[in-house]
Amino acid sequence: MTFELLVWHEPGAVTREEAAAREPDALEPHPAVGEFVREFGALRPEVRVESAGTRYARVRMTPEQVDEISTEVYALARAHGLVTYDPDRELVHNLGPRSAYQGMQLHTGDGMIVVDPDLPLVHDALARLGPGNPFVALVVFGRHFVQVSPEEGGYELEYKDSGEGVIYRTRVADLAEIQRAFREYATDERDFLERHDWTRANGTP
Repeated sequence: MTFELLVWHEPGAVTREEAAAREPDALEPHPAVGEFVREFGALRPEVRVESAGTRYARVRMTPEQVDEISTEVYALARAHGLVTYDPDRELVHNLGPRSAYQGMQLHTGDGMIVVDPDLPLVHDALARLGPGNPFVALVVFGRHFVQVSPEEGGYELEYKDSGEGVIYRTRVADLAEIQRAFREYATDERDFLERHDWTRANGTP
């Protein structure tokens, strides 16, 4: 079994539905695609990359490679101003809008790690919570994080401020509220802390 990521140029952000509907051979050529292919080939010569001129690049990976290589593809594509589509997860990585925190990381329970994720990607990753994706977290290392896991009838939402050293938990019934809370966290707002009743996690002071 192989996994793949499709990389190309878009003049603006696209939804995951729009990305899924794109016909690769009909995409507009762009020199940044060729630059991506050359740079990635030098960085990872062992990884198979298919391209159609400068229309798109298709990066194919084995299950053993997918977590590490995908993270590198996301970062390099963004550096060249390119969109990345993950057909297995049905997620699209746009260039923005991004969070208020440089270097913030998105982690998912199915192995995706993205540095400086765009906010629509975070929203869509949360919509995939379930047995195959048992958690989603946004982490600003050394400062704070927010994490959510599905549970029967809703979601467990956690927040930690590293300055306090305490993890707080609450239960949220609605996915839309989880998505709202993650967006507020990413944009340096904390209204979600006021909307819910929080308890300290066991083991925290």
